[in-house]
Amino acid sequence: MTTNPPIRIGVLGTHSTGKTMLLKRIEMELRGHGVTVARTGRLAKRAAGIGLPKMHNHTIASTEWIIAQGIADEIVGAAQGAEVILADRAPLDAIAYFNAATEYRGQRAHRLDRDRIRMLALTQVPKYSLLLATVLDPSAPVHEGHDYDARYRALVDRHVHALLDEEQLPHLRVTNDADSHRSAIERALELCLKAEAAV
Repeated sequence: MTTNPPIRIGVLGTHSTGKTMLLKRIEMELRGHGVTVARTGRLAKRAAGIGLPKMHNHTIASTEWIIAQGIADEIVGAAQGAEVILADRAPLDAIAYFNAATEYRGQRAHRLDRDRIRMLALTQVPKYSLLLATVLDPSAPVHEGHDYDARYRALVDRHVHALLDEEQLPHLRVTNDADSHRSAIERALELCLKAEAAV
């Protein structure tokens, strides 16, 4: 993983496990230390906005769009001078969502398509200085406005952690526990502020 600027921190995890809130808290802390931050996000919602399927209906096309758009958003952040980029859904997250969707539907995509999108996501991994992977707590309440399929949500969680393990990628697991979130924030701050001090 890289330590070249900008520093990139990516988060992965199934829906409503605190990914966005975690990155918002990291962003606030970094900005409080005078660090310029860019945060990407809302990729699935943006994909749906142009007519692509989401959740358990994900396809190769929607997955590829999410990965490519996430890459583009990070490039924009770097071009605009961000010292730290916080990626709300690192590229491998999209692969986990797709794998969970095909398992949910009892389907299997063509091997060449599966290999292509996985390789696209994996080419981005070396850019990240830190990967945070949230862990599903089925007992934690879900926001009232979200009507999530519990089975699909659990499948995504399993596929996220299976992918990270299969690829042997260093990452920090973040549970629903407040201490776990605090530890992740401290790790991110230590990484970013140490890099700032070295410049």
